Amino acid sequence: MQDKYNPAEIETAAQADWDDSEAFRVTEDADRPKYYCLSMFPYPSGKLHMGHVRNYTIGDVLSRHYRMRGYNVLQPMGWDAFGMPAENAAIQNNVPPAKWTYANIEYMKAQLKRLGFAIDWSREIATCTPQYYRWEQWLFKRLYEKGLIYKRLGTVNWDPVDDTVLANEQVIDGRGWRSGALVEKREIPMYYMKITAYADELLASLDDLPDWPEQVRTMQKNWIGRSEGVEISFPYDDASIGKAGVLRVFTTRADTLMGATYVAVAAEHPLAEQAAKADPALAAFIEECKRGGVSEADMATMEKKGMATPLSVRHPLTNELLPVWVANYVLMGYGEGAVMAVPAHDERDFAFAHKYELPIKMVVGSDKYADVAAPWQDAYAEHGTLVNSGKYDGLDFQGAVDAIAADLEAKQLGNKRVQYRLRDWGISRQRYWGCPIPMIRCDSCGDVPVLDEDLPVVLPENVEITGRGSPLARMPEFYECSCPSCGKPARRETDTLDTFVESSWYFLRYACPDADAMVDERANYWAPVDQYIGGIEHAILHLLYSRFFTRAMRDCGLVDVSEPFTRLLTQGMVVADTYYREDESGRKQWFNPADVQVERDDKGRATAARAPDGAPVVIGGTEKMSKSKNNGVDPQALIERYGADTARFFIIFAAPPDQQLEWSDSGVEGAYRFLRRVWNFGHAFATQYRGQLAGQTPELPAALAEVRREIHLNLKQADFDFGRHQFNTVASATMKMLNALEKAPQDDAAAHAAVASEGLSILLRVLAPITPHLAHALWVECGFEGKVIDAPWPQPDESALVQDEVELVVQVNGKLRGSITVAADADNATIEAAALACEAARKFMDGKSPRKVIVVKGRLVNIVV
Repeated sequence: MQDKYNPAEIETAAQADWDDSEAFRVTEDADRPKYYCLSMFPYPSGKLHMGHVRNYTIGDVLSRHYRMRGYNVLQPMGWDAFGMPAENAAIQNNVPPAKWTYANIEYMKAQLKRLGFAIDWSREIATCTPQYYRWEQWLFKRLYEKGLIYKRLGTVNWDPVDDTVLANEQVIDGRGWRSGALVEKREIPMYYMKITAYADELLASLDDLPDWPEQVRTMQKNWIGRSEGVEISFPYDDASIGKAGVLRVFTTRADTLMGATYVAVAAEHPLAEQAAKADPALAAFIEECKRGGVSEADMATMEKKGMATPLSVRHPLTNELLPVWVANYVLMGYGEGAVMAVPAHDERDFAFAHKYELPIKMVVGSDKYADVAAPWQDAYAEHGTLVNSGKYDGLDFQGAVDAIAADLEAKQLGNKRVQYRLRDWGISRQRYWGCPIPMIRCDSCGDVPVLDEDLPVVLPENVEITGRGSPLARMPEFYECSCPSCGKPARRETDTLDTFVESSWYFLRYACPDADAMVDERANYWAPVDQYIGGIEHAILHLLYSRFFTRAMRDCGLVDVSEPFTRLLTQGMVVADTYYREDESGRKQWFNPADVQVERDDKGRATAARAPDGAPVVIGGTEKMSKSKNNGVDPQALIERYGADTARFFIIFAAPPDQQLEWSDSGVEGAYRFLRRVWNFGHAFATQYRGQLAGQTPELPAALAEVRREIHLNLKQADFDFGRHQFNTVASATMKMLNALEKAPQDDAAAHAAVASEGLSILLRVLAPITPHLAHALWVECGFEGKVIDAPWPQPDESALVQDEVELVVQVNGKLRGSITVAADADNATIEAAALACEAARKFMDGKSPRKVIVVKGRLVNIVV
């Protein structure tokens, strides 16, 4: 056994042993409880970052722990491999997205293996392979046949130079992020998944997920956004609009209907387009609106603008004419693309009405205000008693809603209904690097699904990416085809699927990656995932789509489960210090912490300088590791210097998994020193006691009994903390165990061998999920049976926790004055006598008699004088 801790040699040998024995390859086993532990799979960007390392280390600690507890553990890994970054890289590096992606997968896989994760690599998948996306094309067809996928016009951000649709975040100040062109809002044919068909179930079932963070469940509930309200029809004014019809709006504040003073429609609304035909200024304003964002976030932050039209609608209860305005804050994609405006009781309408000097009519009274006046007060939006509302005056909120809804229904101009904020999921993407949509457009037959026997529709991989539109639309060899229905010439769909589709079912494919079907019976063995781990940034869309997909697959008879993930852990961010210099123009240049030296004065005030030139830099505070702030730590460099186990131990020890982890170079060095101490103790043990491993624990001297008690006490705490995912205190418990072992007296060689043997066995097994390479090597070198990955999780010996004597704190008038040692089973009278005889206590009693003595068994004695 080598006497010095050499992580590179130890870790290489351990990983080779695991690979040779296929230690982590797993199959279904009905005789053991299963544990499916899954961390969200990475995008193959080319290099792991510390966020990846933290995520997968947490999952690996759990997986190895449950394996030691006798579970049949599955921990797979794959690649979320489609998406825009590959296309951007193709443009920058002149390399096909497929080649770039597969090269990145190979490199990142080697990085993951270097960290020693207990992954069943036989189940590896990459979503960009035809073997994978064939089955989502197959499911697309089934959902299309069931009516859960349909086609309609959708409003998108359109870059007229790049001929492509842009995500909201790719629109910067109204222009395309790459071309700089003014972005337009266009309506184009798109496919949608009818996620709204499951809105009720998705919402109600959140209450059946007690092991999800409350924050995530709340975010999902808000996103689904169930609201009870009234759909109201405002009849068209024949004189101004020139035709019969109604303008439909949905509102949760039907009680304020009598305060409506205008209506607003989206720029794409038919009434807006009608009015614009005779008004060039309005037409120009509508074009400006179409260049704005299409998200609710955009609506919330943009300046509210509008233009009047010559059109009017009639109030459904009073028949009063209400002007129709076109407003940039109304989205065509939400509801009917129209809102009724009640400026007195809605903050957005209030600001709009003040800007354009529109009437403001108060119809809800409150004891918090006597009249509606600028500036806006939150109280204006509160429920209250109706005023200025004719027959409805004096009614409270619910009474007013019921009465107004009944009158509207009687006039066939409204009815109560439930509405959701959730909208159907637009899955068409006008991009190349994605799963081809398996549809064909025929002039005679319309949209026709590709035949099953013609699946998969394979994405050509050797293509040229220019950034202008999808290359598929310029490839006749791809889009020219025959109609599966009539055989006539037809055109294959050149849109690809949203990459969220791939990540919405990958966890089920892991269960049966070689199945000649989307999934087989193995999916029902492993599903649902017992523990899912990933960032809070995926709390809404990815998790919601996965929940929807699981239900859709259930209703197609593919799986028996409804929920994909039983327990969810959202790990905290990894943050680090930032440093920068600012030039005359205000532009900041960020420097990596590794290149900065920080010094503190005697008052703890810090100054920093860049090591290469010694010039000062500004300390920018602690922020999430990112390329933009240049404050990331390269996992590869860290592993090469300290080893994977040091990186793993620091990540686990530095913070609870759901909290922010602040990077600390000194903390990493401290972790390394601790592991070196473990190695040194193991080496000394192997040298002294190998071949003398204890079976029955002999009668122990008091000092060694106390060492054994500390070990089992910390084991008990670690056992408890594992159950609540407080892995940082598990790591802390191993430090306390080592401290106890190192201070164990060696006067009695046999007793010391027994305590050291048992203690080291426990220490290595508790460390095994966190630092598996070190534990693997020492377990073998110290002569313990088998391999540590096959060893059972240790159980605390309650008899070891029993104490013959206990130390109690002694207080005088509540202040600590000393301590006493008494028999563990001593009664109160004996404890009182010992405390009163304590010299330290007597000194502070000043010869006074105690008025009373308070004994808290096992903790303290307080003498009151």
